[in-house]
Amino acid sequence: MPPEIAPAQVDAVRAFNRFYTRRIDVLREDLLDSPYTLTQARVLFELAQREPVAAREIGETLGLDPGYLSRIVQAFVDAGLVEKQRSEHDARSFALRLTGSGRSAFAALDRSSHAATAAMLAALSPLDRDRLLRAIAEAERALTPHALPAPQRLRIRAHAAGDIGWAIERHGRLYAEEYGWNHEFEALVAQLFAQFAARHDPARERCWIADIDGERVGCVFLVAHADDPTVAQLRCLLVDPRARGLGVGRRLVDTCLGFAREVGYARMRLWTNDVLASARRIYQACGFALIEENPHRSFGHDLVGQVWERALD
Repeated sequence: MPPEIAPAQVDAVRAFNRFYTRRIDVLREDLLDSPYTLTQARVLFELAQREPVAAREIGETLGLDPGYLSRIVQAFVDAGLVEKQRSEHDARSFALRLTGSGRSAFAALDRSSHAATAAMLAALSPLDRDRLLRAIAEAERALTPHALPAPQRLRIRAHAAGDIGWAIERHGRLYAEEYGWNHEFEALVAQLFAQFAARHDPARERCWIADIDGERVGCVFLVAHADDPTVAQLRCLLVDPRARGLGVGRRLVDTCLGFAREVGYARMRLWTNDVLASARRIYQACGFALIEENPHRSFGHDLVGQVWERALD
């Protein structure tokens, strides 16, 4: 059963569709001051890119009704823009090509489209232009069907430049939104990550980032415990809400456990708070046991800190 989508989300997409079609002026009968509608222009574009091509293939690409497409093609033939040749492989099918006049008509339309788009981009500041292009790329990726489901596209990798800054920002924002924690929490996370970045031992201490199709969706890092070098300390596990339910947290913790065993730690320990129920379920599933609890006042709230630990044999 497909997930139920909130009406506000549906309304937001529909509102954007209306905004953008007005913005690029595609609702006019004469697209870009040409004699063609948007659909006719799309058919011309497909012909210019793929000729010779069967009308059926254009219809499948553009999702057009066969009868509607047939009328557009016939109008192009009558205007001398397109010629039809019976297919050598199927007598019932025709291959379509642009005539010289058709290529000239397409070239003029393509120049107008390029100029209009360039003018729209030129009116934006460099920052807004970059935001727009990144948003377009994100939208295209999101709407492109994937051959594999998201859990199979999940990758756990070593951190790289920019990842720690992202991790600090996401911790601060998400914990403020979901738990109401104040700036003290972001300051603590920033301090922990800064200490790791400045002086971690790559042979025994690592940070990992989870990403799906190159988009960061989680993080965690591991260091030697300050009081006992045989104990690995797991810190700052985070899973972005957009990726929850995909096993990201479990994969990150399993990665920590595997690395800790490989480099010779005897035990792994972590500190968390009782309100973080989802994280606690991951730790329990990975074999951690609660060994200590202490109430404290932090991040603007009364909390119960918890220490969890497990052996690495």
